[in-house]
Amino acid sequence: MFTQAEENYLKTILSISLRNDGRISTNEIANEIGTSPASVSDMFKKLQEKKLIKYKKYQGVSLTKKGRENATNILRKHRLWETFLVNTLNFSWDEVHIIAEQLEHIQSEKLIDELDDFLDKPKFDPHGDPIPSKEGKIPLSDFKSLSELKVGDKGIIMGVKLDKKSFLQYLNQIKIQIGVEIKIINKVNFDKSMEVKTKYKTFFLSNDVSKNLLIKKL
Repeated sequence: MFTQAEENYLKTILSISLRNDGRISTNEIANEIGTSPASVSDMFKKLQEKKLIKYKKYQGVSLTKKGRENATNILRKHRLWETFLVNTLNFSWDEVHIIAEQLEHIQSEKLIDELDDFLDKPKFDPHGDPIPSKEGKIPLSDFKSLSELKVGDKGIIMGVKLDKKSFLQYLNQIKIQIGVEIKIINKVNFDKSMEVKTKYKTFFLSNDVSKNLLIKKL
C-alpha cells in the first residue's frame, strides 16, 4: 500500500515520461505537482527506498518495473474516471481532473474493471490521453499538433497536450472540443498564428493554442 501522495508522484512521473523521453528532472515534477524541488527530492528518497524509482541527484528520475506497474494502474484509474465523468455524467473536460484525482485512489480492482467494461474499454480519455489497459499496455496514437498541418488541411480535434483548466475553459469559449472538424484557411509566418474554420465560425488561433491541440488528419 502507498500513500495518496506517493501514488500522485508515481502517476506524475509516468505521465511526463509518456510525453518526453529520458529521465525526468526534479523541477519538472515540482512544476507539474505544484510544490518545491526540495519537497520532490524528499519524496524521491521515500520512493527509492520502496524500490519504485531510480534517482540520482542532477541526473533525474525514472520508474523501476515495480514503480511503472503501480503508476500505470493509477493512471488507468484516473483516466477511466475522467472518461466516465464526461461521457456519462456530462461534466465538462475542464472540470474532471480534480475529481478524478480523488477517485483514482479507490483500491477496488473489481470496480475499475466494471467501469472499464461499462465504458466499452476506451483507449483515450476526454483530453486525448491514452488509457492503459488492465494488462498495462498503453495505446499509441497518430495524432498531430494542429500547428503541424498545412493550409487546406482538415482534421478532427482528438485531444490536447495541455490540460490546464484555464486552457480548456478557453477552448470551451471558442467551441473547440473533441470531435469538432477543423480546416486550416491560412497561416501567418510572422507569429505562426493560423486562421481556421469550424462548423461554428472562422477565426484565428495563436501558436500557443494550435501547438497544444491534437488532431487526427482527414
